[in-house]
Amino acid sequence: MSARALVAADGCGTACGTFGELLQGALIDADSDFLVTLPIARSSTAHFELAPDRNTVSVHPAGKCKSRQLAELMLRRHGLGCGGTLTLTTELPEGKGHASSSADLVATARAVGGAIGVNPDPAEIETLMATIEPSDGVMYAGVVAFHHRRVRLLAHLGHLPPITIVGIDEGGQLDTVAFNRQPKRFSMAERREYDHLLAVVSAAVRSGDLGAIGRVATRSAVLNQRLRPKAKLTDMITLAETTGALGVVTAHSGTILGLMFADNDHEYDEKVAAARHACRVLAGDSWIDRTQVAS
Repeated sequence: MSARALVAADGCGTACGTFGELLQGALIDADSDFLVTLPIARSSTAHFELAPDRNTVSVHPAGKCKSRQLAELMLRRHGLGCGGTLTLTTELPEGKGHASSSADLVATARAVGGAIGVNPDPAEIETLMATIEPSDGVMYAGVVAFHHRRVRLLAHLGHLPPITIVGIDEGGQLDTVAFNRQPKRFSMAERREYDHLLAVVSAAVRSGDLGAIGRVATRSAVLNQRLRPKAKLTDMITLAETTGALGVVTAHSGTILGLMFADNDHEYDEKVAAARHACRVLAGDSWIDRTQVAS
């Protein structure tokens, strides 16, 4: 496939973000840092237009350097010496724990693929992303257990029924790459507990046991306090109990926390309204996210 044949070609791609992680820690096996994704119905979108007369990629906004790097890597991987123009738009704020960077990169790979006539599978996207930074598993549909530091799938767990998350933000931004460089030093007891929690949440996603999913998410948030403490976690756990939430989910390497509610709860409207009010009182503001459902 020559660059000349692709003069007018362009492509678009999208990828969802996440609301932190249902679970994040390390397993008994060595080099086994992992997370379990919580995909939400907000996304990043990329548009890529080939420029056969150039050998570099320009990107808008200009600060999306990682996405530009991935686009150039993908073009070279497929034997194309041309460049292009990459434009990204996103519904995901940066540095909060919404997997915004991972969503940008996956959307970019899909957009470049559309422009050059290939359909990159998740394994190819993993390979490209692994050269750039630790990543969430948003190249896969549904909930996955993912080795985020190695950028490799651990297991596909399935899809969640609709869940609403009432979120708050403790403020600031976190550099995920820098955070993942820090040694975590999990004890063997902690690793055994993470092994157990992964087994529980895996079974719960398959069976649709939202109560168990909420309990795992809350426990994971508590275990993460020694690594990235959340000042409002104790208050959010209390709110989960008083509002009847499934549990508390956090961005383990971010700044957001949320209360989870099943959309089919017969007291859904009352519970979510009470949670939004309580979260505004606690944090000054709140918002609603919804989980991504199977298409």
